[in-house]
Parts: sequence; structure tokens; C-alpha cells
Amino acid sequence: MPNLTGGFVALLGLTIDEVSGDRVVIRWKVRPELHQPYGIQHGGVYCSVVETAASIGGALWLGDKGNVVGVSNQTDFLRAVRDGELTAVGTPVHRGRSQQLWLVEITDADGRLVARGQVRLQNLTAA
Repeated sequence: MPNLTGGFVALLGLTIDEVSGDRVVIRWKVRPELHQPYGIQHGGVYCSVVETAASIGGALWLGDKGNVVGVSNQTDFLRAVRDGELTAVGTPVHRGRSQQLWLVEITDADGRLVARGQVRLQNLTAA
């Protein structure tokens, strides 16, 4: 498994609390450098966290059979957030021979759903 503490994960300030091929939990604090111009969490952050959670879980599930790459990310933004801590929970919807579909729900500290996305992953296995 690659290092999950550096690079883009570090730039976003993500804390990965739980990882398995069945569930991934990620937390982060909303801060001004992650805002869009109107002072709320940028939608691209939600998309990035959704992709990150799905990719980690999908890679762990596939294991040493190969790698996964995202081929589709569809994320809905449901509630504006200016500050506080958010939590993303990713779980598989479908895991097949060639593709996986993961659902990721993002909630605020009060448990309100603020964004929801799904990522389709391609399983890249040796022939």
C-alpha cells in the first residue's frame, strides 16, 4: 500500500481513521485555504476526498491482484460548510472482476449529510 500521509492527502489535511477493503473513514478540518471565493468548502475538495476514500478501499480489496484507477466520480454538494470538521465514510456498492463502485458520504460534526459521491474504479489486473 502506498504512503497515505504525504502528497495530496497532506495538502488537504486528511486524517485517515479507518481503512479496509470494506470501509474507509477520513476526517479533515474545513479551513480558509480550502474555501471557494464565497467562503465555503470548495466542491473540488469533496470530489477529491470521495475519490481518495474509494480508491483506498478499492485498492485494499483488490490487494496484490493489481491496481485500481478511478474512471468516474460523481459527487453532489448538499449543504454549504464554512468551518468545522467533516467525516467521509466510503463503502462498496459493487465489487466485480473488472470494476468496483463505491459510495462515499460526507457528514458534518452534527451528523448532517453535506456531500455524497460515488466513484467507479477500474481493476487493473495482470493478464
